[in-house]
Amino acid sequence: MSDAPQDKPQTPALFYHEHPKPGKLEVRATKPLANGRDLSLAYSPGVAEACVEIKEDPALASRYTARGNLVAVVSNGTAVLGLGNIGALASKPVMEGKAVLFKKFANIDCFDIELDEKDPEKLAEIVCALEPTFGAINLEDIKAPDCFIVEKICRERMNIPVFHDDQHGTAIVVGAAALNALRVAGKRFEDIKVVSTGGGAAGIACLNMLLKLGVKRENVWLVDIAGVVYEGREEEMTPQKAEYAQATDLRRLDQVIEGADLFLGLSGPGVLTAEMAAKMADRPIIFALANPTPEILPEVAREAKPDAIIATGRSDYPNQVNNVLCFPFIFRGALDVGATEINDAMKVACVEGIAELARATTSAEAAAAYKGEQLTFGADYLIPKPFDPRLMGVVATAVASAAMESGVATRPLPDVAAYKRKLDASVFKSALIMRPVFEAAAKAERTIIFAEGEDERVLRAASAMLEETTDKPILIGRPEVVETRLERAGLSIRPGQDFVLINPEQDHRYRDYWETYHSLMARKGVTPDLAKAIMRTNTTAIGAVAVHRGDADSLICGTFGQYQWHLNYVTQVLGTGGLHPVGALSLMILEDGPLFIADTHVHTEPTPEQIAENVIGAARHVRRFGLEPRIALCSYSQFGNHACTSGRLARAALEILDSEPRDFLYEGEMHVDNALDQALRDRVFPGSRFEGAANVLVFTSTDAASAVRNILKVKGNGLEVGPILMGMGNRAHIVTPSITARGLLNMSAVAGTPVAHYG
Repeated sequence: MSDAPQDKPQTPALFYHEHPKPGKLEVRATKPLANGRDLSLAYSPGVAEACVEIKEDPALASRYTARGNLVAVVSNGTAVLGLGNIGALASKPVMEGKAVLFKKFANIDCFDIELDEKDPEKLAEIVCALEPTFGAINLEDIKAPDCFIVEKICRERMNIPVFHDDQHGTAIVVGAAALNALRVAGKRFEDIKVVSTGGGAAGIACLNMLLKLGVKRENVWLVDIAGVVYEGREEEMTPQKAEYAQATDLRRLDQVIEGADLFLGLSGPGVLTAEMAAKMADRPIIFALANPTPEILPEVAREAKPDAIIATGRSDYPNQVNNVLCFPFIFRGALDVGATEINDAMKVACVEGIAELARATTSAEAAAAYKGEQLTFGADYLIPKPFDPRLMGVVATAVASAAMESGVATRPLPDVAAYKRKLDASVFKSALIMRPVFEAAAKAERTIIFAEGEDERVLRAASAMLEETTDKPILIGRPEVVETRLERAGLSIRPGQDFVLINPEQDHRYRDYWETYHSLMARKGVTPDLAKAIMRTNTTAIGAVAVHRGDADSLICGTFGQYQWHLNYVTQVLGTGGLHPVGALSLMILEDGPLFIADTHVHTEPTPEQIAENVIGAARHVRRFGLEPRIALCSYSQFGNHACTSGRLARAALEILDSEPRDFLYEGEMHVDNALDQALRDRVFPGSRFEGAANVLVFTSTDAASAVRNILKVKGNGLEVGPILMGMGNRAHIVTPSITARGLLNMSAVAGTPVAHYG
């Protein structure tokens, strides 16, 4: 149980970290432990065999234990980004977050280790003692110059990769961006003048990387809080800064910036003024990487120097320099070949891989994720986006190849091309599946109305919407209730300021809304008095009318009550112009990848035509997530071996689908295990229409679909996105009472993507 006071309001970030269980990590077993035999293999006496094998050949640790895929994120909390020296314990949420990124981006298991030791040599000794446990070490948020000492000692003593991401991760991404920026500007590394602000770990590492790429040391000017780093200076000096000391009488940034081709900012806000930027060379490159406020805002730099090529550390400007482009994949490649270190060859390979990826044709997945942006190589697209699915295959393969070529790989790959194919296939096995939808929603400005606006989950989702998307929430609820619950939840958003609130008890739209509802339902037994009553009490009907009238683009309802009850009012009001409910599609995000299930709610006993509609609609929606659909029609019968109702319905739906050309893969009828396991499927039906596991299961009844959905959610620890209501043109989605605030946020992103009709 949490020790935090239960009556203390929590911000969204604190709520996220506490619920449903404290922290962002847990440990799970990868082997069964269901009987005595399992126990004897996992522990005594069977475990002794693995111990003996490793004693005789230490390299076998990667074969018989998790060490070969296990990284430690180690920090003493002395230089936490944006927070400074907050100590080891306070840094734990950051390190847990880094561990999550390792897992989600590169499927690398990770332990965060916070050490209460400020002496760099003692800290290094502790880290070195961890070598038997881990396949690699990621040093994080250790202040300069201590970080240089710790990394140097660890690299010398340890026979596994040791990588200080604050230094080298930043340097690699900066190197890739600089490589491509110079290509756009028509300049060469060996010819340019570089001016850098900030002599910390990241700044020095970036300069070292630029030298490896061809920049001449005499052309580098370093400026820190004490001014230009010059020969003989004693104030604020370190041995690392001294490497870049110039023999000069110049002392200020505004003096050395004149004629600079590249400004590299890793310091603080406002360091580079417009007047300074104007002194730079033609077609200058300005990397203002301080976060959250850069050394110069891009619009200011552009006004001072219209031909500038600009990058920042922020996601709301082009060319975000983000370490996540690098560190998961450089560790992935290093671990997979058993590298003993991450050397210069591997870092440069990472630089070139990232840069080359930006110059390549944009993938369909990346285009879907960043809809509305021009992802064509040039001044505004120097490096790939962090969620480009090609990063894993390209970068990790380049790193692994460089490790083998430079002689530090202890387990060389037998087939590099096969390795890359395996990495590419693994990309979507994570919760990052939602990113394409969020990125598409971020480029639109839609209004989402929530029927149950008094629900705390809805309030938290609306707050998160305002942070993550450009969508505008409308909430239906009583003002006094909403205000009280916002206060209790510790949320800063307020009605009338951050979102529109419709009060069902008294609202200026009331007359327009009941008259609209009556006009739609007058010939279906709804009298004016009944229409008035419904518009006072039925928030789903109110929300549907708002969408019908154009006051909102999409409705989300269903946090309480029965699905079919909500569906009735949604269909009454919004089922016009050819729109009709096709089915409910649930995306289950599982540990081994996403799985879509339909129809979980709409048609309890569907016809073959309705099943076929579900298949077609599911195929359209699956592509919104950057996936190519492989759809299995599931039943008790398997390829005609049983004359049951489910088999007959599935076969009839298959005939309907086969009557026209389709641009997606589907097969059936079959059992669920055959749909998910090609080896099983091949035993009973060799040569089926698609290879590998299905990623969409379409059932012939909601009983079966809903049962599978609930089992995966409760027992399979699946995170549900949905249900997505297909066939209503994205004008309404009906969730279920078990949905979380996070689930509502995901649905708001689905609803926030503008579409004409999804089927």
